Amino acid sequence: MELTSRAESFRHESRIGIRLLDLGPREPDGADVALGMLKQQKTLPPKYFYDAQGSRLFDRITALPEYYLTRTEQRILAECVRALAARVGPADLVELGSGSARKTRLVVEALVERGGAPLLYVPIDVSRAALEEGAEALVAAFPRVEVNGLVATYEAALAELPERRAPRRLMMFLGSTIGNLDPGETADFLAAVSRALAPGDALLLGFDLVKTPGIIEAAYNDAQGITAAFNLNMLRHLNRRFDGDFDLARFAHHAFFNPEAAQIEMHLVSAEAQQVRLRRLGVTARFEAGETIRTEISRKFRFPELAAAVEAHGFKLEERWSDSFEWFAVALFRRM
Repeated sequence: MELTSRAESFRHESRIGIRLLDLGPREPDGADVALGMLKQQKTLPPKYFYDAQGSRLFDRITALPEYYLTRTEQRILAECVRALAARVGPADLVELGSGSARKTRLVVEALVERGGAPLLYVPIDVSRAALEEGAEALVAAFPRVEVNGLVATYEAALAELPERRAPRRLMMFLGSTIGNLDPGETADFLAAVSRALAPGDALLLGFDLVKTPGIIEAAYNDAQGITAAFNLNMLRHLNRRFDGDFDLARFAHHAFFNPEAAQIEMHLVSAEAQQVRLRRLGVTARFEAGETIRTEISRKFRFPELAAAVEAHGFKLEERWSDSFEWFAVALFRRM
């Protein structure tokens, strides 16, 4: 039995390649943290949520009763994946922010069923642990899937995608992660996606829709406090990574819906006047009591506005799917 288990493990590993991209002379590690701590409204980039513990906490968030986004998107995908696979045809699958790739299985299964050649799956994530976990699960479940993963930011990965094998690429950006980008960042992101895709390639976007604010706010203020732990874990990650001295007991989670910007804002609120150091960055941040660090925005969209923003970068809408309540939507765009 042990020999069989080792053989299975070897076959799986032989179909997984994980590459950590060398960012070379680009922005130094932590420069975005240092800049964010100097702003009048202090900010931290959401990518620092996702150390190993942060990835585990986010997986727990997706199963919470208040957090409708994941299960609603998953139901939509379950209903539309065969139509999606028929529209796209044989394609390499590239996923931005793949995480543990649980929803991805639905798309992979549909593409494998329809295609003839082995499917190349290119997951991209800043968390190597989550990427490896998702890759191992997929190759174990699908013998005709090969994984060429990239541990990198979206910007770095889009510029260094592996050579395509299929006639087309299907790029996925699910979970309404596009909502974490402000309008300017969204435009830059879509421009980079457009450059990475060729005419005929496809982009699949999952995005949260504007709805009753109470439904939205509950999703980011769960009764079990998992989202609060996820938010605070960012400080623990920064302490470890940049030799910091954030005291998590002196900060509190706060999330609210901003109706003017149509976005959830997640903040960490300083309980008192204090000073925090990040020694490896040479940063000292001073806080007044009640001052906040904004750790995330999560924009909620009206579909015509989002479609127009995507189409401005050389895409054409092909299909849109939603749930019966119009809480969430998934849309397929074609690169022109």
